[in-house]
Amino acid sequence: MKALIVDDERLARKELMKLLEAHPSIEVVGEAANADEAVHLINELNPDLLFLDIQMPDKTGFQLLEELDSVPLVVFTTAYDEFALKAFEVNALDYLLKPIQPERLAETISKIAEKERSRRTAEQVAADKKLGLNDQVFVKDGDRCWFVSLANIRLFESDGNYIKVYFDTNRPMIHKSLNALDEKLDDRAFFRASRKHIINLSWVEGIEPWFNGGLMVKLKGGDKVEVSRRQAAKFKDMMSL
Repeated sequence: MKALIVDDERLARKELMKLLEAHPSIEVVGEAANADEAVHLINELNPDLLFLDIQMPDKTGFQLLEELDSVPLVVFTTAYDEFALKAFEVNALDYLLKPIQPERLAETISKIAEKERSRRTAEQVAADKKLGLNDQVFVKDGDRCWFVSLANIRLFESDGNYIKVYFDTNRPMIHKSLNALDEKLDDRAFFRASRKHIINLSWVEGIEPWFNGGLMVKLKGGDKVEVSRRQAAKFKDMMSL
């Protein structure tokens, strides 16, 4: 599990990193000294877990969380116990008082492992119910109809209140939102590249860097789709060994 440590005290960050060496299931991928730096690293590294200090210059840990579109698991680390109630109000997984004791950290790691097992089980159940490459769907556009395998659909593109479906040389429009479609598709086969596009991963032919930290993906057949900066790190993880 990828973790980011956010604390304005360098010694506190180093001490926690040292303690985490005893827990190989947690990989520290970065550290931040303030909220703004943390937001940048969260967007870039897409961590699964934050060890987050509360009292920091300029912005608190709570204010940092308010800036995030998607919040990882959070373990607050602080020298003050008066924030405990608020920490759990924002669904923090745990609350560690400094100086952090190895035994107390071990309890937290156990909670994280249990949370991860539950998440994977839930994802597997959800994935089993979702539409994958072996499924077929009925597509109707005006008087024309198709019964098409999802394996042959390389791209979905949002167009107002409609979605354009790319397969063979056809581009029928269906009346559906991209968010609703995204919830029905198996994310092991389809990837939400941006607000406008969902791509079939089996059709990816090439990837190149693009503006502002994004990516440009080339699909078999020549279509090109931009992966937003926010989704780029997740896409790289999915497409790597």
